[in-house]
Amino acid sequence: MSRLAPLSLGELIEHWTLRVDEIDLVAVKHGDSKLAFALLLRFYGRFGRFPSNRGELHPDAVEFMARAVKADPAELAGYDWSGRTIKRHRHEIRVHFGFRLCGEEDGAKVVEFLAAGAAQRERRYELIKEEFLAECRLRSLEPPSADQADRYVRSALSQAGKLLAGRVAGRLASETLGKLLTLIGVGDDRGEDEEPDLLPKIKSSPGAVSLATMLGEIGKLTAIVSFGLPGGLFADVAPRVVKEWRDQAMTESPSHTRSHPPELQVALLSALLYCRGREITDALVHLLLSTVHRIGARAERRVATQLVNAFKRVQGKEGLLFRVADASLARPDDPVRTVVFPVVGEENLRNLVAEYKSSGSTYRRTVQTTYRASYTNHYRSGLIRLLQVLEFRSEDSHQPVLDGMKLVGRYAEASKFTYHPDGESIPLHDGLAGDWRDLVYQTDGRGRRRVVRTVYEIRTFEALCAQLRCKGIWVVGADEFRNPDEDLVTDFAEHCTEHYAELRKPLDPGVFVSQLRDEMRAEMQALNDALEGEGLPWLQIAPRGPHGAIRLTPLEALPEPVNLGRLKKAIGQQWGMLPLIDVVKEAVLRSGCLEVIETKVGRGGKLGPEVPT
Repeated sequence: MSRLAPLSLGELIEHWTLRVDEIDLVAVKHGDSKLAFALLLRFYGRFGRFPSNRGELHPDAVEFMARAVKADPAELAGYDWSGRTIKRHRHEIRVHFGFRLCGEEDGAKVVEFLAAGAAQRERRYELIKEEFLAECRLRSLEPPSADQADRYVRSALSQAGKLLAGRVAGRLASETLGKLLTLIGVGDDRGEDEEPDLLPKIKSSPGAVSLATMLGEIGKLTAIVSFGLPGGLFADVAPRVVKEWRDQAMTESPSHTRSHPPELQVALLSALLYCRGREITDALVHLLLSTVHRIGARAERRVATQLVNAFKRVQGKEGLLFRVADASLARPDDPVRTVVFPVVGEENLRNLVAEYKSSGSTYRRTVQTTYRASYTNHYRSGLIRLLQVLEFRSEDSHQPVLDGMKLVGRYAEASKFTYHPDGESIPLHDGLAGDWRDLVYQTDGRGRRRVVRTVYEIRTFEALCAQLRCKGIWVVGADEFRNPDEDLVTDFAEHCTEHYAELRKPLDPGVFVSQLRDEMRAEMQALNDALEGEGLPWLQIAPRGPHGAIRLTPLEALPEPVNLGRLKKAIGQQWGMLPLIDVVKEAVLRSGCLEVIETKVGRGGKLGPEVPT
């Protein structure tokens, strides 16, 4: 063993000093076997196993033990590591510590214990191997060889996968089981209205933000809901296991999935539908946010484009207004064309009026009207459909927005009505205030103050999106937009003091905000100081333009590594223009590394762990 990491004196004393009950065992040994026996004894007490060869014994430990038993370290070279002597020594040491060899029966019991517990919660090979070795030590078992331990660990993972799959399959109704297996072509229970390519459709990713994409994702979610998976199907299954099943089902073809045992087939398909349901729900929420934002952004761009050509910005407006006022006061009874036009020019006056219209309340009113038309004529149908498949929840503080969404849903088919019914209770929320108030509330032909239905819907969707972004409102069945209470441990409220201490955060929110504000100010000041002069020549902050306010100088390309150039030259001389992927493939085939590398889903249809390459 290398001396690059020498053992400290404390570690030598703690782990390599003979105990009182061990001194007598070592004292009866003689010759070159005394030092070797003492080292084997302490190594076993330290690691719970014997060293496989002389190289596992640290030189510092050998010298320390040699001084303790008054032997020469060179005597260790004559010790036979495969003869009868070492076998007898190992037996004596096992008896001393109360350990025994891990036989097949013992290994099977440990595997059964892990399969019923740790291997169901954790699927990583390395961690289960650590659990296996720790359990062997608790049971006073000497760990088996590396190959046997590997076999036991894989067996525990395989058995745990079967137990989990059987548990999940046992929670499903027979009708649901039949519909799941129909996805991979098992049985003839496909309904008349069921699509033959439903599984590829469920696996497919959403397209660009559009009404068609929204309707397509709604169709996927509706199809998944129709399977009727129970709510607590994976309540006691570790999220890592569910994700592993989901990934395996996503990558496998139906024929490959059919090669698994029936319970695993059901577990894979259930996990796929469960996870894809949450992913599609998140995708629909993102589409909702993007669509509502797009309606407003397009309305502003459309109106701005129309008005940009209608005026050019007037310079020196204050001077023009002064001259208009001066000329008007000097000749108040004469016509405007005679008094004002010669002073400031008719064209300047037209540009001035157009500029005001483009920046004042008239501009905002035009944008709002365009927004309303775009929503009503194109996007409303898709957004209304979303309300039928997504279930929104919130605390009491945001209930008015949810009540507003219920009102929108009740009048989803009332597209021909301008106003909500006069006696309808209208939930009020923050989205109805500000510049939109005059559009939301209008006076009808009878002089009554009414609520315009389409404008109310627009503003309610805007308020909903604002709360979704900050998780004031959450979505049932979502992952990213799930209930924020699920992000906390169940006993957070009862043990908040301990949890805040672990997070190193103060209990007082005012103190937290004050510390955060001070930290932000300090960092902004540090950035400002660094920007002065030539501190950061690669960073430029300018007024916001079409490409943003922060600009970074592109990094210079690094020179090509010398070895890579030599490799290209050698390959070119030997084979000409050869694709690099062919080189990699040939290296993999010749090295035989495929024999030790497994895919994420394992081989032979097993729920395989992730094996380090």
